Amino acid sequence: MNESLIEIYQIENGSTEIQVKLENETVWLSLNQITELFERDKSVISRHVNNIFKEKELDRNSVVAKNATTAADGKIYQVDYFNLDVIISVGYRIKSQRGTQFRIWANRILKDYLIKGFSINQQRLAQETEKLKELQHAVKILGNIISQQQLTNDESLGLLKIISDYAYALDILDRYDYQTLEITETSGKEKYRLTYEEAMRQVNWTKKVYGNSNLFGNQKDESFRSSIATIYQTYNGIDLYPSIEEKAANLLYFITKNHSFTDGNKRIAAFLFLYFMERNGVLYDQLGNKRIADNTLVALTLMIAVSKTEEKDTMVKVIVNLINKKN
Repeated sequence: MNESLIEIYQIENGSTEIQVKLENETVWLSLNQITELFERDKSVISRHVNNIFKEKELDRNSVVAKNATTAADGKIYQVDYFNLDVIISVGYRIKSQRGTQFRIWANRILKDYLIKGFSINQQRLAQETEKLKELQHAVKILGNIISQQQLTNDESLGLLKIISDYAYALDILDRYDYQTLEITETSGKEKYRLTYEEAMRQVNWTKKVYGNSNLFGNQKDESFRSSIATIYQTYNGIDLYPSIEEKAANLLYFITKNHSFTDGNKRIAAFLFLYFMERNGVLYDQLGNKRIADNTLVALTLMIAVSKTEEKDTMVKVIVNLINKKN
C-alpha cells in the first residue's frame, strides 16, 4: 500500500477508536483491527477470512495489501490489510450489527473522500490545461516573430528559437496523449538504400571506435539481416514505410528490439539510425542543425528497449515527428 489517508472510526459506545486507512477508493483494516471491530477472537476472524478466499468469494490479490506497520515492540513488520469487501463479508458471516454500522460509516466517508478528491483534481486539471494553452499560444506567437522579423541580438534569437522548439515538443506530447499523432512533413522516398553488407561494415567500424568488449557486434542469429530487409518491405508494389523518416524510425526500432547482437545493440541501432539519415540527407536541417538532439536519441532508444510490442506504431510516430521537416 502507498501513503494513505487516515480516518478515525469510533464504535458506538465511544470506548474504542480504530484508525482506518483510506486508499484506492476503499478502506483498509488489519486482522487485529477487524478483530477489535467485531469483538471476536482473532482465530475466529482469521478462519472466516481464510474461508472467504478458500470458497473464492473474493480474490485475495484484489482485496489484500501489504503495509509496513510499527508494532508494540518498536519493530516494523509487513502486515496484511483487508479492504471493505472483506470486512463486510466477515460481518455477514458472524451476523454482526457492528459490520452493518461500519459499512454505513465507511461508505459515507468514501463518498465524501471521492467527491472532494474529484473536485480538487478537476480544479487542478482545469488550471493546468489553461496554463498549457496559454504557453502554447505564447510560444506560437514567439515562433512567428522569429520567422517574420530580423532580430539583431543573437542571444534573444537563440532563446526565442528554444521556446519555439519547446512548443513543437508540447504539441507532439499533446497529440500523443489524445492519440491523434500522425506521420506528416516527411521527406519522401529514400535516395540511399542500406544493405546488410554495408550495415555490417559500419558495425565493424563502430566496434573499433566504440566497442568495449569482444562480444560487441557479435551476431546471435539472422535477425539483424531481417531488420535491414524489413524496412524495405512492400505490399502490392507499394513501400510499407514510404518515407526516409519512416524507414529510419523503423530501423532504429527493429535493431533495438530484435536484440541481434551479444553486446552493443542500442549503440549499433542508434549509430545506424544516424548513418541512414545522413546518407539520405536528412540528418541536419537547412541551417545545419541536427534534427534530433543526442539526449533525445538516447531517450528514444531506451524507450524502445522497454516498450511493449503493441506500442510499436506509437513509438515510430513519435520518432518520425521528432525528425521530420517540421522539427
